[in-house]
Parts: sequence; C-alpha cells; structure tokens
Amino acid sequence: KQAEKAVHQKKEQSKTKCRKARRRHINLVAEFNRRQRKNIWLETHIWHAKRFHMVKKWGYCLGDSPTEKSYRACYRAMTKHCLIQDLSYYCCLELTGKENELLKQLARVCSIDTGLTFEEACCLSGRFEGSLNLYQADRYPENMLGPVTFIWKPRDGSENRQLWIWVHPALKQDMLRELKAVFQCSEPEEIYIPEPITTSIQEEKQMDVVLSLGKKRKKEDKEGEKAVPVKKIIGDGTRDPLQSYSWISQTTGVVISDRTMEILRYRLIGPLSHSVLTETLTAASLQTV
Repeated sequence: KQAEKAVHQKKEQSKTKCRKARRRHINLVAEFNRRQRKNIWLETHIWHAKRFHMVKKWGYCLGDSPTEKSYRACYRAMTKHCLIQDLSYYCCLELTGKENELLKQLARVCSIDTGLTFEEACCLSGRFEGSLNLYQADRYPENMLGPVTFIWKPRDGSENRQLWIWVHPALKQDMLRELKAVFQCSEPEEIYIPEPITTSIQEEKQMDVVLSLGKKRKKEDKEGEKAVPVKKIIGDGTRDPLQSYSWISQTTGVVISDRTMEILRYRLIGPLSHSVLTETLTAASLQTV
C-alpha cells in the first residue's frame, strides 16, 4: 500500500505546474491579437516590453523610458559603437507615377526658399535621403503641415518612379489628405479587408474562458492540432480597418499607397553602424536575363 501510494503521489506531482505555466495562454497569438485591438504593437514590442516603460500614443504601444539605468550605456554606444532605434511607428506614404508629374505637383507643397526640395539631384538619384517641410498647396509660407523625410527609388530605365515619404503619425492624416487633393487621387485602387482576429469557434471559447472571472483556465485544447493558427494583424494604429489604403488618379495616373507597418524602419547611430550593417546583411547576387 505504501508503494502504491508513493507511485500515486509521483503522478500527481508530475501534473502540477508552476503558476507561470498555469497562466500561460493556450494560443499566445490569439491573446496578442486581442491585446492589439486598440493599440498596435511594433515588431520589437516583446523585447521593449520586458525592458521599457510602455506608453500608448498615436494608436501604438511604444517604449518610453528604460527600466534600468542605461543612459551611460546608450551614450557609449552612440559615441563609440552602434545604437539601434525602432522607428517603425512612422507612417510611410508611397507615390508611384511618372517622374515629371510627381515633381510638378510636389513643387506646390514645398519651396526652394527653405532649402532642399524633391528635385535635388543627390536625392532624386535615390542615393541619399532628404528632409523638408511640407505646406498646403500654393500656400507657402503659411499653413505648414510639418516636417517629412523622403527617399526616391533608384531609376530602372522607365519613366515611372517610386517615392517614399515618411511622416509622423500625428501628421499623417493631414498630409495624406493634402497629397490626395494635389494629385487628384479620389478613387480607391484596392479595398482593405480586415483579417479576423480568431479563425475558429474553439478559439473564441478559449478567450471567453480566459476573460471570465472565477473560472480556471483550461489545461489543454480538446481539438488540439486541428485548431487553425491565428494570423497576425496587418495594419497600423493610424488607419481605419474599413478604409482603403491605395488611391489612383485618372487624370495624372499617380497612385498613392499607405505602406505604414508594411515597411519597417530602423535607425542606427554610431561610428560602427556601417560595420554592423555589412556584417549583418548579405548582398544579393545580380541576376541578368
């Protein structure tokens, strides 16, 4: 009897899990998607959430200040090594069309008196990134919209060019509205269909069990591997899920697309930034047809 009792106790102890394991969600992706309904996470959110105080701004959940005293380490990295910063919350507006038409209309929202413009030779070639202030069309020096940075895609031999304009999320709606008016882009080219947060009834039941008070979380899923994994949310905190994200002009042929959270952006600061990039990235081999 004592031997059987010992075996029985061992079996019960093997089923007992720590509090962290008991509180772990069955489907982490479903839980992460539920927590992103109001504020979108960046790709590096999990890393920042463990080391930073998070704040909710402009529809995102961003890292505000570190939890440890790392100011000296950051300063040392900027002056002697390399420091990386995630700027993916900046909004990217893509303009596609003929180069002459793009430059003609963009000249109305900027001025050569302020310095650099979209027609600068070093920036127009696509080798360097430029920065300037945008104004309402033909209203300079009044009604400034705000500062932006831009970069042209290098020429590929055709008349069509691509221009990426990076805007702060607080200024995105005003600038997007002005660019659509300048290029006369009113008709949506594509309609954005939001992806469902859950893909099965079983996952909805799991979330109801998790949110209900006074009930224990299920230890295992009855369907198990049959449940369809939840897809990642695509979009950003500055765009309405029911709103289109691409517009085309029938007169100018210019297409304006909202590429926010589709193109990630990182900033490297420090003298060893170029060395870090060369060791991290591998150049692709050129394929000639």
